Amino acid sequence: MKNTNSKRFKSLLVLSIVFVFSSLNTSAQTSDSSAKPEKEFKNTIRFNITNPLIFGGKSLIFGYERVLKNNKSFSINIGQASLSPFSFVDDSELKAKSILNEGGFHISGDYRIYLSKLNKYNAPRGVYVGPYYSYNTFNKEHSWEFTKDGTGPPQTVDSDLKINIHTVGVELGYQFVFWKRLSVDMILLGPGVAGYKLKADVGGNLSDEDRQLFFDKLNEALKDKFPGYSGTIGNDTGEFQRKGTKSTTSLGYRYMIQIGYRF
Repeated sequence: MKNTNSKRFKSLLVLSIVFVFSSLNTSAQTSDSSAKPEKEFKNTIRFNITNPLIFGGKSLIFGYERVLKNNKSFSINIGQASLSPFSFVDDSELKAKSILNEGGFHISGDYRIYLSKLNKYNAPRGVYVGPYYSYNTFNKEHSWEFTKDGTGPPQTVDSDLKINIHTVGVELGYQFVFWKRLSVDMILLGPGVAGYKLKADVGGNLSDEDRQLFFDKLNEALKDKFPGYSGTIGNDTGEFQRKGTKSTTSLGYRYMIQIGYRF
């Protein structure tokens, strides 16, 4: 019930943001219609505000967009990716003790076509479509307290988790421009094909049964970290439970909100 309410809240929040920005943008366009032609700013630097909300405050990604001729542009995003801490609520068998090491990296790029028939202004304002590619890698070393069946003596278990995700797809988005300099870029829909590779190493004197139990719980935790994970590899855990590794190709996605400055 808690996850359902959280998803509903996030959906309402996104819809509210879209409504507010749409209202402001309409107002800005009305007031600009009688003004002199504005100076063209072909460059935009921006900050991704979606990743910190999903993956935690250590996920810091910056972007750059350059407008080309004929209402086309390209953009690139690069920065630090990170997973927020794992938590197992009311779990008597596995408890997170500390983070030993963590890191990650993100890079992505897209080519945008701003649809002239739908947009009143030139790029980079309005509706756009285009192809994209993104790469994410995450690494997290954790120390755990593992208690067999919740009643035996606790053991300290260290784990090293690595995740690599390559995604290629097509996106649909809308970019707002306020007061000539401020931009709000929203990628609303970005279906694609993604290659996932997971590898988890576990230390400690665990039996094969306990290792499978550990990997199963880790898989459940990953479902909370990655939107769409349960629909890709989260429900097919046989290989991951046995070996701590999993590679697959499945559906990918892309959506984000970015705040930018034009120059």
